[in-house]
Amino acid sequence: MAEEVQNQGMDVPKLLEAASLLVPEEIATENDITVNDVWEYLTHDEWEVALDLLEELGDVQPLSLSFWETLATAAEQMRLEASAAWCHWRCDETRNGIIRADLTLRPAAEARRQTPLAGAGVLRPMWNIGNRTPAGGRALNIARLRVEFTPFLEPGGRASVRLAPLDASQWRHLQPGQVITLHEDRSVAGTAVISELRPSAPTPTG
Repeated sequence: MAEEVQNQGMDVPKLLEAASLLVPEEIATENDITVNDVWEYLTHDEWEVALDLLEELGDVQPLSLSFWETLATAAEQMRLEASAAWCHWRCDETRNGIIRADLTLRPAAEARRQTPLAGAGVLRPMWNIGNRTPAGGRALNIARLRVEFTPFLEPGGRASVRLAPLDASQWRHLQPGQVITLHEDRSVAGTAVISELRPSAPTPTG
């Protein structure tokens, strides 16, 4: 088993180098981190730091699906589950677009949910985004929910969230400022205001 882990680890620097080559040199984070800093950490075998910096650079401007897939594989090789999950989430957003919203959960006294809502992107609640069934009734659409900057959201709490729809085509009519509602059953569990919509990244040609 140790040999297997060691063999997997040998692939990590190559994966991180490959991802680095997909980052334009002119991109810089708010702290003036560039891909040159990543190369410096790779030279000293600081793989986890290099991975973190590449994730930050990926937030500056949209990067390719290959970039996020390569980072996800590297994170899996290093057994960094949280980073791997985040990179896979970004793969999904690259394919389908980014949806961010400000979500406010109903207080425990007014809602069925009495416990904090997990924020790791595993929950797949339903959302009322204004769609209708063929018969004219209310249609609810499923989207995974990821809470930003905190591992969970308490009842009555408010946080920025990212949504990953099961069927992205059903969500393309949304506009910033639009109000949608969260449902874990027929009742409203929370209300969200769309804050950002970004289309899927174009597929490279040539």
